[in-house]
Amino acid sequence: MSASPSSTARSASFASLCTAAAEWARTDGFTWVYIFKALAASFLALGIAMKLDLPQPRTAMTTVFIVMQPQSGMVFAKSFYRICGTLVGLVVMLALIGLFAQQPELFIASTAIWVGICTAGAARNRNFRSYGFVLAGYTAALIGIPASQHPDGAFLSALTRVAEVVLGIVCAGAVSGLVFPQFAGLQMRSTVRARFSAFVEYVSASLAGRNDRAQIEASNARFVADIVGFEAARSVAVFEGHDSRMRGGRLARLNSEFMTASTRFHALHQLMNRLRATDTSGARDAIAALDPYFKEIAPLLAKSGEPVLSAADAEHAAAQLDAYKTALPKRVRATRAELETHADAPLLDFDTGAELLYRFIDELHAYAATYASLAVDTHARERWIERYEPKTNAIAAGVAGLRATIVMMVLGAFWIATAWPSGSTLTLNAAAVCALASSSPNPKRTAFQMAGGTLVATLMGMIAVYGVFPHIDGFVMLCAALAPFLLLGVFMTMRPLLAGYGIGYCIFFCFLAGPDNLMHYDPSAFMNDALALVLSMLVSSIAFAVLLPPSTPWLRNRLLVDLRRQVVLASRAGLRRVRSRFESGARDLMFQINSLAQNEPELKRDTLRWLFSVLEVGNAVIDLRREVATLPADARYASSMPWRIALRSMGDALSALFERPREDRFDRALAATTDAIATLQQMLVTFTPPREERHQLQRILSQLHFIRTALLDPQSPLEPLMSGSANASEGVLHAT
Repeated sequence: MSASPSSTARSASFASLCTAAAEWARTDGFTWVYIFKALAASFLALGIAMKLDLPQPRTAMTTVFIVMQPQSGMVFAKSFYRICGTLVGLVVMLALIGLFAQQPELFIASTAIWVGICTAGAARNRNFRSYGFVLAGYTAALIGIPASQHPDGAFLSALTRVAEVVLGIVCAGAVSGLVFPQFAGLQMRSTVRARFSAFVEYVSASLAGRNDRAQIEASNARFVADIVGFEAARSVAVFEGHDSRMRGGRLARLNSEFMTASTRFHALHQLMNRLRATDTSGARDAIAALDPYFKEIAPLLAKSGEPVLSAADAEHAAAQLDAYKTALPKRVRATRAELETHADAPLLDFDTGAELLYRFIDELHAYAATYASLAVDTHARERWIERYEPKTNAIAAGVAGLRATIVMMVLGAFWIATAWPSGSTLTLNAAAVCALASSSPNPKRTAFQMAGGTLVATLMGMIAVYGVFPHIDGFVMLCAALAPFLLLGVFMTMRPLLAGYGIGYCIFFCFLAGPDNLMHYDPSAFMNDALALVLSMLVSSIAFAVLLPPSTPWLRNRLLVDLRRQVVLASRAGLRRVRSRFESGARDLMFQINSLAQNEPELKRDTLRWLFSVLEVGNAVIDLRREVATLPADARYASSMPWRIALRSMGDALSALFERPREDRFDRALAATTDAIATLQQMLVTFTPPREERHQLQRILSQLHFIRTALLDPQSPLEPLMSGSANASEGVLHAT
C-alpha cells in the first residue's frame, strides 16, 4: 500500500527539520557551544581560585578568555606557550626587581627594553610560538610593575600571580578538551581531501585549456593561503593527541610536496603557454610531440572514473602514477628519436618540456603516496626531515619591538612624573596591547577596537560591580550574575568584524569587574583603572599609526624584496634543505603581503606575478645545482671548466637581478644564461659521454633553457626591464 499524503508530508517535514538542525549545529550551534565552554571554564577557574584563597581570582578568569579558542588544539598550544612565556617572564622580572627596585626610572627603562625584545621575537616567530614571546614580555610587566611598588613582597606576589595564570590555563584546557571537543586534526583530514581534489581539478582544467589566467591566479592565491593555514593547523594538532603526533611528519611532508607539485605544474604549464605564444613551426612541433602525454595525466588521478576522495583512492592514484612514471622515460626517448628525423627539430624545447613533465609526475606521485599513507597509524613516510619555515622581515620585527619600547618608556615617564595611582595599569597594559596587536595585519585598528571594547566593558562593569554584586550572595548567584555580561563579549569574539571589540571587552571586563575574595567598592579606583586601560590602548593605536605603521608601503616593499631574494637563497644556500626553505619562505612572504593589501587587488596581482617568477627561476636553479653536484668525478666536469664558470656567472647575475631589478642587470642575467647554454653545448660537442651522463647534461641544459624562457616571458614582472635584444616581442626565442 502506498503511504498516505499526510504521512508523506510529515516525513518531508521531519527531514527538512533535521536538515535545518544539522545546518544550525554547524553554524550558530557551534558558536553557542563555544560560548558555553568559555563561560564554564571561566567560572571553574574563578571558583577554584576563590576556594584556594588566591589574592586575585579575576586573574585566573581573565587568563581563560586570553587562551580560549574554538578548537582544543589551539587552546593546548596557546596554553603551552603561555606557561613557557610566563615562567621566563617571571625569572626576568625577579632579576630586574632585584637590580632596580630602588631606581624606578631604570626599572621602567629595563622593563621597556625587555618588552621590546619580546615583541620583536613575537613578530619574528609567528603562529603560536609568537605567543610565548608575547607572554614573556607581558608577564614581566604584569608581575613586575605592581610588585616593584612593594619589593619586599615581590617574590610571593610573583608566585601567586603565576599560580593564578596557570590555574586559568589548566581550566581552559580541561574544559576545551573534555566538553564537546573540537579537534584540528579532524578538520585537517577534510582539508587534505578537499585540497587534493581541488588540485586534481585544477591540473585537469588547466591541461584541457579551461582555465584562463585570472582563474589560474585565483587558484594559486588560494593555494598559498591553504598552505600557510594548513601549517598553522598542523602545528597545533600535535598538541591534541597521539593520533595527530603519529601523523605529524606525514602532514608536514604533504604540505611540502603539495608546494613542490604545484610549482612543477605551473612551470610546465607556463612553458607550454610560451611555446604556444611563439607560434613557430618548431614550437608547434614540440607542442604536438608533448600534448599526447598531457592528455594521459587526468585519468591517472581518478579511480574508476571518479575523483580521489579518500586515502584509499589516493593509493590507487599513486600506483597508477608510479607505473606511468616508470614507463615515461622510454616513451619520451622514442618520441625524441622520431622528432630528430624532422628538419630543424626543436629538441631543446622538447627536452625541457619532457624534463618538466617527468619532474611533475614524480612530485605528484610523491604527493599522492603521502596522502595514501595517512590511512595507517605508522608509515615509513613519517620520517621527514624537511619542515615549513616561515619567513619574516627582520627590520619589521625590529620596528615592532622598538615601537613597544618607546610606548612603554613614554607612558612610564608620564606615570613617574604625575604619580598617577593607576599609572602602573597604564604602563603594563600598554606592554600587553603592543605585543598582542603587533602580530595582527592591522595593529592600529586592533588596538582601537580593543579600546572600544574596553569602554563598553567599563559601562557594563560599573553596572555589575555597583548595581548587581551588592544584591547577590553565594558563588552560584555570582556566576548567574556574571553570565549575561560575559556572554556578550564571547559572542562578539566569534564575529570577525567584532573580534577586536570582543577581546577587549572580555579581558578588561574581568580585569575591572572580576570579583576577588574580598571585594573593594572604590568607584574612584575603578574609574582611574578604566581610564588608564583605554588611554594605554589609544596611545598604542596612535603609535601604530605614526611610528612606521605596518600598513604603509614601506613594509610591503620590504617583504617584496625578501620574496625576490628567495632566488638568492636558491642560488647560494646549502643543498640539504634548500627546496623546503625556498618554497615555504616564498609562499609565506606572499601570504603576508596579501594580508597587508586586503583592498588592493592590483598589488596582489603584481605580487603573484613576482611569486611565479621567483618559483620558476628559483626551482630551476636548485635543480641545476643538484644535477651539477651529482656529476661524476671527471676533468670535464671540474669547477675550473669554462661551462662551470659560466654557470656560476649566471647564478650571480640572476641573484643580482632579483635582489634589485634593473635594466642593466636584466641584460647581464640574460646574456649570462645564453652564454652558459652556448658553453655547455660547445662542451657536449667535444666528446660523447656515457648514456646516463649525457642525460644528466641534457637535464642541465633543459634547466638553463627554461630559465631563459622565464626571463623572456612577456607576462613576467621583469618585462618592463627588457630592452634592445631582450624585448617582449622576442618572446621565447630558442636558446639554440
